[in-house]
Amino acid sequence: MLNIALFGPPGAGKGTQSKLLIEKYNLTYISTGDMLREEIVNKTPIGIEAKSIIERGDLVPDEMIVQIIETKVTMNLETRGILFDGFPRTIVQAYILDGLLLKLNTSLTCMLSLEVPNDDLITRMLERAKTSGRADDNLDVIKVRLKEYENKTKPVIEFYSEKGKYFPVKGVGGVDEIFRSLCQTIETTVPQNFFNIVLLGKPGSGKGTQGEILARKNNLVYISTGKMLRQEIANDTEIGRIAKPFMERGEIVPDEIAIKLIERKIERNPSAQGFIFKGFPRTIVQAYILDGLLRRIDSRVSCMLNLKLTTIESIKRLNNRAKTERSRPYDASAELIINRLEEYEKKTKPVIDYYKRQCSFFEIDGAGTPEEVNFRLEEAVKEVNKQLR
Repeated sequence: MLNIALFGPPGAGKGTQSKLLIEKYNLTYISTGDMLREEIVNKTPIGIEAKSIIERGDLVPDEMIVQIIETKVTMNLETRGILFDGFPRTIVQAYILDGLLLKLNTSLTCMLSLEVPNDDLITRMLERAKTSGRADDNLDVIKVRLKEYENKTKPVIEFYSEKGKYFPVKGVGGVDEIFRSLCQTIETTVPQNFFNIVLLGKPGSGKGTQGEILARKNNLVYISTGKMLRQEIANDTEIGRIAKPFMERGEIVPDEIAIKLIERKIERNPSAQGFIFKGFPRTIVQAYILDGLLRRIDSRVSCMLNLKLTTIESIKRLNNRAKTERSRPYDASAELIINRLEEYEKKTKPVIDYYKRQCSFFEIDGAGTPEEVNFRLEEAVKEVNKQLR
């Protein structure tokens, strides 16, 4: 999981940058300020009590904060992580956050701090006061809030610095410029938490179609060894010439070729949030190879999704595909189709048993329309995200 605390004094621009970060990294947004204001608008018991506290420029008691945060987090378990805006503001809240995340079997990845001079902060908030309608946007309250920040919140920096999780980011400049700095810090300094899916299934089960849809919906990089090999063959590269006879017979290409292609794909996507592997691994040896490839980026397979389809349905689909422009050389005859299915039974099914022991495993009904199958796959992905939390 990617759990970020966006830190900085009042007026530093945390709200603006949070919106950009949650969209880019698919995070649940936790803004104690926004949630408290919602409680106030709805005139809940917490809101009524919090209103007078906020208008004085004081910090709301931790008991209130914990209650609304826990409710929000447990209602949003399908994202890649959490972005905390305005929390923690004290050492006590830092320990509280550790406890909350421990309940979810995770921890804070980093604290990113927007650094802005006080004069700029006051100017920003006074300008905001002209349109915000917020009672705490006046000079006297602003000064109280900044002093509160200095006295109680700055020590949080030391707390996370000691853990190696504190990263200051210049908060002065254009919105896009600051956002790029935040992303660069996340992608170059903070360890990546990859989400990696292995998508398996018989030939004709729809792995290619579903793999691309899953990658697009979950912001992952799609890695299809078959697709990459066909491109190498079309370009008449050295790899393509070696792979071509294996592909034409519907056989597995030598492992060293697949390794080169997968390594290259991973290296060309350094900021990826994760990968979907379609068509690899197809043997138990390749499963070990994939483990090794992922360890190089300090990652592992998160889950395996197996599209289940009857042999008869597989033959029908492959035979129908042979009559279209999507036809593959190994769709050309019943003999080649049967050869591929036999290859799958003999070499690929042990891979399924391997992943059942190694990670989250889901068997998905591959029959039906692409939309129906994708719905089942997405439900499995949501479940994995909950487990990883």
